[in-house]
Amino acid sequence: MNFKNLLISIVLFFNITQAFSEKKLNVLFIITDDLTTTAVSAYENKASFTPNIDKLASEGVLYTSAYCQFPVCGPSRASLMFGYYPHATGTFGYTSGRENVGEHKSWSQFFMENGYKSMRVSKIFHMGVPKDITMGSNGSDDSLSWHERYNVKGLEYLSPGEGELVQNNPDGTKPVKDGNVMTIVKSEGGDQAQPDGKAAEKAIQLIKANKNKPFFLAVGFVRPHVPFVAPKEYFQPYPWQRMAFPVAYNDDWADMPKRAINYVNSVKAKMNPTQEKKAIAAYYASVAYMDAQVGKVLNALKEEGLEDNTIVIFTSDHGFHLAEHRFWMKVSLKEESVRVPLIIKVPGKEPAVCNSFVELIDLYPTIAELAGLKPSEHLQGKSLVETINNPQTEVRDYIFTVTQGGNSFLLRNRDWAFMSYNEDGSLGYELYDMRKDPYQINNLAQKPEYKEVLNHFKELLSLKLEAVRKNDL
Repeated sequence: MNFKNLLISIVLFFNITQAFSEKKLNVLFIITDDLTTTAVSAYENKASFTPNIDKLASEGVLYTSAYCQFPVCGPSRASLMFGYYPHATGTFGYTSGRENVGEHKSWSQFFMENGYKSMRVSKIFHMGVPKDITMGSNGSDDSLSWHERYNVKGLEYLSPGEGELVQNNPDGTKPVKDGNVMTIVKSEGGDQAQPDGKAAEKAIQLIKANKNKPFFLAVGFVRPHVPFVAPKEYFQPYPWQRMAFPVAYNDDWADMPKRAINYVNSVKAKMNPTQEKKAIAAYYASVAYMDAQVGKVLNALKEEGLEDNTIVIFTSDHGFHLAEHRFWMKVSLKEESVRVPLIIKVPGKEPAVCNSFVELIDLYPTIAELAGLKPSEHLQGKSLVETINNPQTEVRDYIFTVTQGGNSFLLRNRDWAFMSYNEDGSLGYELYDMRKDPYQINNLAQKPEYKEVLNHFKELLSLKLEAVRKNDL
């Protein structure tokens, strides 16, 4: 063999060796249930302390203006997992959405068909909480999206411990008997006695068992979804007597359309100020418990030497009201209900804060591109890769969210938040100046001087719906 051929052989050898040594980036997707940004200390509320989420935020890109597409579990999760707006697929209920998308590949299914081991722990597509958790069932999960899937089972509101019902229990005499309301349980038995502790444990096992192959691991934590059940020690830093009500706690419903008054509110739920403070404290305790489980999973990733080869995403399916406007839970189009925490950590990328408007449907195309994959060009989300390379990048001018069966709509930009109840506004409008009125107290929709702004958003809504409904499923 002459020198030239020898040199060619050496180059080919090193190229082949490098190709085999290059590993695909793993994906660890962590999603919580009903987590508002106002309970994450990496965001604006320092009354709630989330050290593990905060640490992840300090290592990745934290998005300050991320929004869900539907502030209810089922349709939000179907939307983000399939990469389409609810009006594109007609998925507005408690299903996976598979019945409406046919052979279209979900986010995890797309990775599965591109050489990844796809695994689910607990709630990713819709599951009823607490019903499907107490049963340990699959809920409305999509079986085509996973190689392996694992459910967790727990007693939830039936857990041994100190319990109290603070919703629809004005005199405090009703026993704890229903979990899909604001029931509080300071549980016995520690972290592993509750579903999220079990989910973290299973996630850690899967990380260890699959560390030598590319994986897409989705881990769902059900807290802080009601019931507010957490080991009793997580309640200690949050005595209810020290809880403060949010800004503009006083009644501000007078200028809201009837349709805008949330389905759970302090009046309808017959909650007194003490019960309201107890609910806030229990929510924070539930968040603290969930945060500890997130920390365990992230620590396992580091211990197994996978931290530098894994994309980590942390988010929630939607937000949660904690007495803002005297509202509770989700469903509403107000900021606390539709805005979500979002952190994306990519190996080799600098930590940053990004203020661009982004949506949860953007996750599918973003993570695919980061992994070097090309998903369907028909996905309705936008890639956020440029925001990771340059956090000053603006991806969207506004966000689009719907609720109440897809019949109520939100358009939100830097200056305004516009809500239309029914497509034609026949059940009313809301318009808020987000520069001057970030807490959305003064509805300007009926004021003549804002007619031009209102008409602009009416037209924009019509155009957006027309574009969204033109899908290529």
